[in-house]
Amino acid sequence: MKNEQAALLSVSSLSKSFWNDGLQIRVLSGVNFDVRSGEVVALIGPSGIGKSTLLNLIGTLDKPDDGQILYNGQNPLTLSDPELARFRNSHIGFVFQFHHLLPEFTALENVMLPVLVYEFDRSKAAKQASEILNRVGLGNRLRHRPAQLSGGERQRVAIARALVNNPLIVLADEPTGNLDTKNSDLLIELILELNQQYQRTFVIATHNPHIAARAHRVLTITDGTVTDQIP
Repeated sequence: MKNEQAALLSVSSLSKSFWNDGLQIRVLSGVNFDVRSGEVVALIGPSGIGKSTLLNLIGTLDKPDDGQILYNGQNPLTLSDPELARFRNSHIGFVFQFHHLLPEFTALENVMLPVLVYEFDRSKAAKQASEILNRVGLGNRLRHRPAQLSGGERQRVAIARALVNNPLIVLADEPTGNLDTKNSDLLIELILELNQQYQRTFVIATHNPHIAARAHRVLTITDGTVTDQIP
């Protein structure tokens, strides 16, 4: 059963503060939670509460003041910088509110980039990118640049880019925040389909109640701590 599985991601006693004009602002304080393989977890809370900070920490883009982050029992923050960069590229996918696609590259080329960081076989990278773009419904848009795509299509390219290296987990920061209701709903359906078909694991920071309602679990940030519930 799912609740008997070992944690893919384990966060314990995680704390993070920032300094502003000599004042310490504590954003997270003693955060604890697990994420198991194949879960869709929604991370909710008001703006400025620390959702993006928490995603950056578990995505190894930033380091905590205290606490520990383990992936399958391994602490990636003990790795050297080159090893950590390789770990992040191969094990963690990122999707943001704004797609961050390179405008001069086609959809195919944008999705190829994470593969080409450590894989110099362009034909292999193109094959992987083409396959995942087909899966997200953009098989006929491979040669289009971002300016030639709709907002929903650009976010689908971003999801394909996040998935192309077959990561352990995908971290999404307000992925529907820049979309209208129709495209937002389509993106939610795509995420759930990818989760069900491929057992992809997602942690999604969101204000969207539809994502929270359909997630397997909801993590709520309040006063620097996280509470865990099933919707």
